[in-house]
Amino acid sequence: MTTKFSRYALWALLALGLGLGCVTGGSSRRGGLPPSTVAAYPQPVQAAYKLFAVKCSRCHTLSRPLNAAIYDYAHWANYVTRMRRHSGSGISPADGEEILVFLNYYADQNAPGTKTATTGAQQ
Repeated sequence: MTTKFSRYALWALLALGLGLGCVTGGSSRRGGLPPSTVAAYPQPVQAAYKLFAVKCSRCHTLSRPLNAAIYDYAHWANYVTRMRRHSGSGISPADGEEILVFLNYYADQNAPGTKTATTGAQQ
């Protein structure tokens, strides 16, 4: 009986550890931007990126939106609204507006023809 309990406890701890890794530090492992790139952004954009990284990595890798060739603000607004409506996204309307601060800045920086284009998300 002790062996069964220990085995279940070990599996539970492993699952908890993996879950916390996804929530706490997983954004960099989910295709996020290098910390040095984010540190070069204006402070409001850095804060918006952090929210983006936490909320958006719940459902998909960050490389998905970061590597998308989308430079139109209206498209991003529609995209964030659609993502916000998914159950379990945890994205409030205010969060959506904050996420758009980052996405719009990022789109401006990476639009074709800009000199400040970054290398995109880590894979």
